[in-house]
Amino acid sequence: MEFRESIEEAIRLHEDLLRDGVFLAACDSAEKIIKETLLAGKKILVAGNGGSAADAQHFAAEFVATLKKEKRSGYPVLALTTDTSFLTAWANDFGYEHVFARQVATWGKTGDVFLGISTSGNSTNVMHAAEIARKQGLNVVGLLGDRGGILREKCDVAVIVPSSVTARVQEIHTLVLHMWCEKIVPFLS
Repeated sequence: MEFRESIEEAIRLHEDLLRDGVFLAACDSAEKIIKETLLAGKKILVAGNGGSAADAQHFAAEFVATLKKEKRSGYPVLALTTDTSFLTAWANDFGYEHVFARQVATWGKTGDVFLGISTSGNSTNVMHAAEIARKQGLNVVGLLGDRGGILREKCDVAVIVPSSVTARVQEIHTLVLHMWCEKIVPFLS
């Protein structure tokens, strides 16, 4: 695919999402849940694999550090993908399917949010974490792709980018995560 075709494909997806009331409503609902959770002094636990792991870390960094270099307090958003000692120990001893579930079981408390990011919606380890989160009284927000996969049904709110092209889904995920930061942080400061 040529650069021009990739850009045109991205623009079409952006334009489609501007007209997609379900997508926009889900973005708003997820933003409200995240904002209310942080206002209540609770935390957000975020996880994903590969590029979605990087997105989880990026999102957490924007809340703990700053998005726009403003002077403010940090907010409790924790990327579950960053503790390499735990991740490698657990995966080595028990496998990777429950690595995020173990962390949610350990760190998650009633009223917190688990944000699972998956471009396919079918990441088994994110699904198991979502199941544990629900059992422990956390709200579950999914930032998903394609048709939402198995994770769609595990979420209180599922924000689904209707594309099976991983790069396009990740581009929209980054946009959504930045929008949430830009809309939520002013309410917390």
